[in-house]
Amino acid sequence: MRFILLTILSLITITTFSQAKKTIAVGFYNLENFYDTINDPFTDDDEFTPDGANAYTPAVFWEKVEKLSSVISQMAMDKTDDGLAILGVAEIENGDVLRTLCKSAKLKSRNWKVVQFDGPDGRGVDCALLYNPALFKVLQASSLTVEVEEGDRPTRDVLYVTGKLLNDTVHVFVNHWPSRRGGEAATRAKRGLAASVSKKVIDSLVQKNPNAKIINMGDLNDDPINKSVTEVLGAKGNEKEVKPGGLYNPWVSFYKRGLGTMAYQDTWGLFDQIIISYGFINDKSAGLHFIENEVFNRSFMIEKFGQYKGYPKRSYSNGVWNGGYSDHFPTIIYLKM
Repeated sequence: MRFILLTILSLITITTFSQAKKTIAVGFYNLENFYDTINDPFTDDDEFTPDGANAYTPAVFWEKVEKLSSVISQMAMDKTDDGLAILGVAEIENGDVLRTLCKSAKLKSRNWKVVQFDGPDGRGVDCALLYNPALFKVLQASSLTVEVEEGDRPTRDVLYVTGKLLNDTVHVFVNHWPSRRGGEAATRAKRGLAASVSKKVIDSLVQKNPNAKIINMGDLNDDPINKSVTEVLGAKGNEKEVKPGGLYNPWVSFYKRGLGTMAYQDTWGLFDQIIISYGFINDKSAGLHFIENEVFNRSFMIEKFGQYKGYPKRSYSNGVWNGGYSDHFPTIIYLKM
């Protein structure tokens, strides 16, 4: 009996020590119009069908799956044993395309699961979450609607997922805020409105627990220095300025150094951000802590020729299949016990 107890205690000690050493990676990736090939009569997806303007055939779809899986399968593998624990994604048509992606040759061994809800966006695209069930256990999930101004087109919902990341309860928000089409200034209020959706929930969480572990990620269509991020979310770029219940944005220094995730008119923007709460940087709190972040921009993902040389190698260029990956680079944060 004593031997059995000692064996159990040894296994618990080994497991605890192993978890303490484990590095956890959380990523975000805009998958650039990841549609199926079926014409949905309820959404404006005509251009991404075989007979549509982009000639989006099954062959193109499967090449898209191959390209995306080649990127995602490599993300965080140089710094972790398991790759990504969680991946937030944007610009996906439905859960089926993601389940197809997860079953692809390069990803199927990870047994990833999908959290996705159909939202009101006119083009039929949504946010979603992919996760490794060995590292993250979903406790609850919901889709938060952005109540747009009267006359404005509906925009993407905010995905809200609560789960256990190792032993930590973590609240994850996946966003895709309204675009800058029509001009940055003219559309600024729309992004502020979208930012307020997750902020309202975050405020309620940190009011109960200032050390709550929160990850607010997405394609924000704004940079780390824009008002939607600095004023509406209240995210700070300096760890020392973050108070209990506040948010830390580790991408401010990247942006100020000229690093970005997407390019437009030869100017880099850093729209794809993963913002974290005080609980991840408070040295006195237990559990997972933030250690570093990166823009995942490997050479094979970069356009080598032509007008967009140096940009992310996108799937389509001027309506023609470009054989690329996405018009955005993904981002990653790393956490450790």
